[in-house]
Amino acid sequence: MLVPRLVLASGSPRRRELLTVAGYRFEVDVADIDESIHEGESPIAATTRLAIEKAEAVACRRAPLEPAAAAAELVLAADTTVVIGERILGKPADAREAVEMLLSLAGRNHVVLTAWALLPASAHPGTPECGISRSTVRMREISRAEAEAYAASGEPMDKAGGYAAQGEGRRFIGAIVGRLDNVIGLPMAPVAAALSRGGIVPG
Repeated sequence: MLVPRLVLASGSPRRRELLTVAGYRFEVDVADIDESIHEGESPIAATTRLAIEKAEAVACRRAPLEPAAAAAELVLAADTTVVIGERILGKPADAREAVEMLLSLAGRNHVVLTAWALLPASAHPGTPECGISRSTVRMREISRAEAEAYAASGEPMDKAGGYAAQGEGRRFIGAIVGRLDNVIGLPMAPVAAALSRGGIVPG
């Protein structure tokens, strides 16, 4: 029986670390897509769409030349969105925006959504197996001086919402309801179950 190879369609070091700690072997092939949110798109719809589009982009790019090899690779992609009220927070463009994002979260609850999608590498990959997980994060009060010092460290710059729950940003978190790994960027329990169904297990 052919065991598929796992391809992670993400440049996120947090997702790589979660998979590595769980014991998976994989290759990284970063999806390069437009991650803009469509006008009127809900956070759940946007997050799910982006995860699927990332998986499709890499799955098509890695389509095998021989049809018999169609199951040789499975592509895993994910997208994480931070939502405060009805506002979707992406990655800050600069330190100033990182500061304003963090201050907008201070003393409030916000939601972290992570959607994932799994597809075989194919020119016509079909319908993905996908899912979405939700966690609620309570941030403590944060002073502007604290936010500016954190932004100056550079850590917020590639993080949705402008903070890293697994890094120095954890000091701003008062509580998490839901999965921590979902906040970090990949809910491992549902992802591991999907990988297992696709023939990929740790080790």
